[in-house]
Amino acid sequence: MSEIPAKATESEDPSEGARPKAAERPSGQVSSGRVSGQAYDRTWSGQVSAGDAMWQSSPPGSIYDYIKVASFSIGPDGLVDQWSLRAEQLFGIPAEHAVGMDPIAAFMDPDQREQGQRKMAEILDGREWTGVVPFRLPDAPDGGRGKEGLAEVYVMPTRTEEGEKAAVCIVVDVRTLRSIETDLAASQAIFGQSPFGFLLIDADLRVRRANQRFASTFGGTPDDHRGRGVHDYLPRGEADRVSATLRRVLETGDSITDMHITGFLPGSDERRHWSVNLYRVHSGSGRPIGIAWLGIDITSRRAAAREAAAARRNLALLNEAGARIGNSLDLETTARELLDVVVPGFCDLATVDLYQGLLVGDETPPGLADGSAELRRVAFASAVSDAPFIGSGEPVAVGAVHHYPFNSPCADALRTARTQTVPAQDGGLVQSTLAVPMVAHDTVVGLVQFARTKGSEPFGERDRDLAVELAARAAVCIDNARLYRREHERALILQRSLLPPGDPEASGLDIACRYLPGNAATGRPSEVGGDWFDVIELPGHRTALVVGDVMGRGLRAAVAMGELRTAVRTLAQLDLEPAEVLSQLDEIARGLGAPGGVQQATRAARRPREADLSEVYLATCVYAVYDSVTRRCTFANAGHLPPVLVEPGEQALMLDVPPGMPLGVGGEPFEEVEVELPEGALLALYTDGLVESRDHPLDEGLQAFVSALADPAQPLEDVCDHVLNTLDTHHGEDDIALLMARVQGLPAESVGDWTLPREPRSVGRAREYARAQLLAWDMEPLVDTTELLVSELVTNALRYGEGEIRLRLLLDRTLVCEVWDSGLVQPRRRRARDTDEGGRGLQLVGLLSAAWGSRRTPRGKTVWFELPLPGGDTGLTDPAEALLSLF
Repeated sequence: MSEIPAKATESEDPSEGARPKAAERPSGQVSSGRVSGQAYDRTWSGQVSAGDAMWQSSPPGSIYDYIKVASFSIGPDGLVDQWSLRAEQLFGIPAEHAVGMDPIAAFMDPDQREQGQRKMAEILDGREWTGVVPFRLPDAPDGGRGKEGLAEVYVMPTRTEEGEKAAVCIVVDVRTLRSIETDLAASQAIFGQSPFGFLLIDADLRVRRANQRFASTFGGTPDDHRGRGVHDYLPRGEADRVSATLRRVLETGDSITDMHITGFLPGSDERRHWSVNLYRVHSGSGRPIGIAWLGIDITSRRAAAREAAAARRNLALLNEAGARIGNSLDLETTARELLDVVVPGFCDLATVDLYQGLLVGDETPPGLADGSAELRRVAFASAVSDAPFIGSGEPVAVGAVHHYPFNSPCADALRTARTQTVPAQDGGLVQSTLAVPMVAHDTVVGLVQFARTKGSEPFGERDRDLAVELAARAAVCIDNARLYRREHERALILQRSLLPPGDPEASGLDIACRYLPGNAATGRPSEVGGDWFDVIELPGHRTALVVGDVMGRGLRAAVAMGELRTAVRTLAQLDLEPAEVLSQLDEIARGLGAPGGVQQATRAARRPREADLSEVYLATCVYAVYDSVTRRCTFANAGHLPPVLVEPGEQALMLDVPPGMPLGVGGEPFEEVEVELPEGALLALYTDGLVESRDHPLDEGLQAFVSALADPAQPLEDVCDHVLNTLDTHHGEDDIALLMARVQGLPAESVGDWTLPREPRSVGRAREYARAQLLAWDMEPLVDTTELLVSELVTNALRYGEGEIRLRLLLDRTLVCEVWDSGLVQPRRRRARDTDEGGRGLQLVGLLSAAWGSRRTPRGKTVWFELPLPGGDTGLTDPAEALLSLF
């Protein structure tokens, strides 16, 4: 046995000078070097040829980097006489401390040292030994106990130069070995048992390892796939795309998730689809060494997804058809709505033919048994430019009256009420056509043709069923339009009766208004809509201006509009703030679709099944209150378009009024904006039919409207006509409501305003102020009545109110007297008994005045009464007679 010097160099640590030969490395070690001018890369090769043998450093990722093998030697005296750098790393003891120490005493617990001494004696006697030895690092300088561990030790006897027995020890931390064993076992389990196709691809994009799942899919054994590339499995174009992706992953380290790949299995023409995940694989030192490929076959899933998508698409199309078809009472409009739904979502071309008798007002369809009755082409739609009008024979233009030959598929469809397939013409653009009769209540009312051009998927059985359902829904709507045609005019009469007759009058405002029903500009019958406007006189010479629009069309929208208009008038008479009016109106709108009103609608919203049964009514509305005394206008908006203001000498601008949510949505408060309007300013309120259409975006319409108000100094009637004529191309499909008001504030000389202290003498002063002001206005006939009523209101304010008292007289088309105080208690009229000495003041106010009431203010309340001016149609009540009537 050759002798090894006691201070042998540790071969696995390149920092100590000596390097192992390449041929001596364990199989599987990564090495790189240059021999005879050739570069070698042994990544995952597992083989090293004899010609590669040379001394070299272990490359990054060597197995020694993981195991951390250390060595030290023991001299004849049983003490350490050599200590490697790796031993320093493993045990944490520098060489200057380790050399000369007893390893048994230093690393083993006291109760195991006797056994250790026996083993040391055997080793120094020339016996090899391998085993697992517990060790404990020396105690820390701060008194802490040293770390305990297990070391696998291989001890080889040797001799010194003097012939004395010594030993060389190779040490490995057992925990590191067990960790490597566990990692290898886990890696093998994941790789071998994975339900996915698993590949390890090297830096040359070649397969280095494949699992059984991948091999069972593409044939052969896992070893048969080593060295192959993606071009061996995929068509060229797809393989090039995948190769580029693999290179990008290898270069950037960015993972790829759910990349879809299409290809074919060996020996099969069936197209398959896979979902692949890619990520870069690194060595222990962090060096990229390849790519991991995990793939799963998703062909069945893709087919199921396509079927589900087709079913969802058809359901969505039916749902859209139910929502969009039949919103009007016009036959041609309903036909166009059908085509708007199906082109291009269902087909590329479509036409609708209706029996001519339906269009001329016959009570029953005049369809003949042979299907040859006259039809009119009422609608055509195409998603393909320059596409022909489909049908058998000569092309038929929209609006033309025609009939199909007796032996044609279309005539057969009309005759049998069954869907027919129309053969494609040679050299034509259309490849597949369905002729579907429109059947309503067992009666054929027309024919719809759906066509797909070349390049689209031909109609299948599922498409035929969908086409029949779409045609049936449209047919029912067309039949309903025929049945309700006579009711249409009645609905229009009802709608117009709900609008203010003529031009309303208001204090301090010059008002002009216009209302045009939808489609009035096109010459077709106008549809019932939900637009409305209103002008409501409020106490104190104030005026409420209202413009609203119920979303939707038809009778329901008209009825909802009437209910909301009535509600607005009722709420306005309560003299609520604009935001409060909209809040109350929002509650009312939410209850319109529920039989039990808003409370029932709220409960239904909490129960989804009942919520589906409730109709939803949404409306937009702008509500403004104008005070002719202060010329201030308070706006509140519920999703409506902003008002437009034109000040004298200035350009028109849209007021910045927060839009808020539409009525019927619920849950959102409304904001108020107060604007002071200069004398002569023009205020315009309108609905979206004036500025929006299918062919013109809203922004363009708004800009055109603002530009049309460039000359607001003309009479209001002329301004209204100019706006409608200018925007003629911007409307027609929807109703138009336009309300314009020119500001004419109440002159200062028509207002009398006094503040009275809270004392009994204020009653007499109030009478004096009122008498003097009326005499100044030359209103002597009103003096006695006004004095009496002012006295009653001021007395009530002293008795039941709080704070200072304010008296105000307003003279316009009527005389209004207002008494303000800080009290919040509203006056309540009651009937006094004959024996009561008081309690008749408000009764007297009601008898002598044309109107009276009270309203809350931000700082209290206001009680008011109104008297007609002398010389009017309404005469004054004699105060003496009124007093006697109370007893």
